[in-house]
Amino acid sequence: MFSKLLIANRGEIACRIIRTARRLGIRTVAVYSDADGDALHVTLADQAVRIGPANAAESYLSIDRVIEAARAVGADAIHPGYGFLSENADFAEAVEAAGIVFVGPPPEAIRAMGLKDAAKALMEQSGVPVVPGYHGEQQDPEFLAARAAEIGYPLLIKARAGGGGKGMRRVERREDFGSALEAAQREAQGSFGDAGVLIEKYLTRPRHIEVQIFGDRHGNIVHLFERDCSLQRRHQKVIEEAPAPGMTAEVRRAMGDAAVRAAHAIGYVGAGTVEFIADVTNGLWPDQFYFMEMNTRLQVEHPVTEAVTGIDLVEWQLRVADGEPLPKKQGEIGIDGWSFEARIYAEDPTRGFLPATGRLAHLSFPDSNVRIDSGVTQGDAITPFYDPLIAKLIVHAGTRSAALARLQAALKEVRIGGTVTNLDFLIKLTDEQDFRAGRPDTGLIDRAVERLAAPNDPDDEALALAAIVSTGVLQPMTSADPWASLGYWQIWGDAHRTISIDHASGRAAVTLASRGRDQFAVRAGTSTLPVLVLERFENGARLEVAGQRRTLRFLRQGETLTLFLDGRNLVFHLPDGLAGGHGGEIADDELVAPMPGLVKMVRVGAGEAVAKGQPLVVMEAMKMELTLSASREGTVASVHVAEGTQVSEGTVLVTLSEEAAQ
Repeated sequence: MFSKLLIANRGEIACRIIRTARRLGIRTVAVYSDADGDALHVTLADQAVRIGPANAAESYLSIDRVIEAARAVGADAIHPGYGFLSENADFAEAVEAAGIVFVGPPPEAIRAMGLKDAAKALMEQSGVPVVPGYHGEQQDPEFLAARAAEIGYPLLIKARAGGGGKGMRRVERREDFGSALEAAQREAQGSFGDAGVLIEKYLTRPRHIEVQIFGDRHGNIVHLFERDCSLQRRHQKVIEEAPAPGMTAEVRRAMGDAAVRAAHAIGYVGAGTVEFIADVTNGLWPDQFYFMEMNTRLQVEHPVTEAVTGIDLVEWQLRVADGEPLPKKQGEIGIDGWSFEARIYAEDPTRGFLPATGRLAHLSFPDSNVRIDSGVTQGDAITPFYDPLIAKLIVHAGTRSAALARLQAALKEVRIGGTVTNLDFLIKLTDEQDFRAGRPDTGLIDRAVERLAAPNDPDDEALALAAIVSTGVLQPMTSADPWASLGYWQIWGDAHRTISIDHASGRAAVTLASRGRDQFAVRAGTSTLPVLVLERFENGARLEVAGQRRTLRFLRQGETLTLFLDGRNLVFHLPDGLAGGHGGEIADDELVAPMPGLVKMVRVGAGEAVAKGQPLVVMEAMKMELTLSASREGTVASVHVAEGTQVSEGTVLVTLSEEAAQ
């Protein structure tokens, strides 16, 4: 086995690889950019090497710098993780040329599956069915538009290189094809260095099923059954499970055989995933399914397969890379129980799942019956440079219903303060009827997004407790507290006080009457609630609210309050009484950057007339392209940025004149 392993990645996957390598007695080396100097994967590794600035192109995506780091520390193997260089055949070749073992498939296999159009052609030759569409080399926009018309709408434009939803656009109408193609090609070029795309028929109600395969250097290939990855937003997976609900033994066998056949066709070695799509409009499993693509790497959702098979996939990767045969034959691999994985992101579902930044002032996960894969700890910052994943939460139980109940309970125990997250969205999703009934499909979230992404309006109890927390009275007293010796009446007496509190849906006025530091009567909404403080502790308290015992935990950062109450992460803001209006509102005549990022394209100039909804600026932030559009009809008064400009959140990009265009 290797003596020293360099991990050419960051975040949770780097931490996950380090833990398995350590168990196997392998020393680990982390690489890091200037943005990650204090990151968890750097702390966990035995050694760490700086490889460049925060920009991934100059650090984690730099083949030369990664190879140089491996040589400098004497690493005898490199694990690429997923993302970044994991499916880069040139990187795999460079690793081998440097006399270092690449923990992954041969460069030829990566190339064979790296371009989706070529991969589909190869699969057709191997007898694996593919989705109807155009997978050829011709990339002329007029030619592609003609082929799209032949295929029919709706359809998908997909980058032929890479994955993760980058360079992918769903097109409903012929009129939208041109702009969607331009955006997909631009994003594909920026993400993978290849603007080529393919076009596929969009299936009305598809299931996204992927099969985990593994090959060794001795010609053995097995599959480790399937995962259902149908729950997606913006073509990014949200909750995955293994096995797939409703899967029949016949279809499971056929999919597994097709996946192994695909792997044999390219002489595959290591961990890989063959992804299929099946239309389940009738709610039942069809006999027909289609090959979509093959990912020649470990997948983000690999933990659910580990949970139901009892196999450490990273350990298998390392053993296979060291030349060992597969530890098990196909007949020795089985499915035990059910597993779910939920991806917890710093993103705002109420704003189209816009990625968010912020410092994790509070971070707490369940400590039993749950696996947490994370690359951050409390106090770390979510930066604009990389994917905003905070953690993956994985559960396992004997049945699907038991695993789903465990998932929901675990999500309600997570407490995160300092950035907006998708936690409430995930909790609502676990209650969605079709999902609970085992009928997920890739359109489920889109159909229910208005309900799933809606902000949680706080109830009267939450408003009452937010008002009490805002006064500071729940902070523990110490023996050095000068107010403690003066008597509570001198602080509060029987005074009444009205407190304004902002939340996601508006502003609330809460009237607080207090007697001492422990007794309150709070008028919030339509309720008057008696509150008794039973115990104080750091950033929390035990309370009795209207006769019911409650444990409240909270975080205050300036004028922002986060309450962790009954499985909810509720955020409130105390408005500045000296500021006019509601605060924080941007006039319709200003287009501002919703987050830090790079200006990729400016589509208008001063003096141009624009229509409501017209794209004005395209930004790139946190591995995603954002198109910012006009909120009203008008004329461009001025453009404040140029293409290539790095901007911070709130930067004014374009100003419209006060008068609407005539």
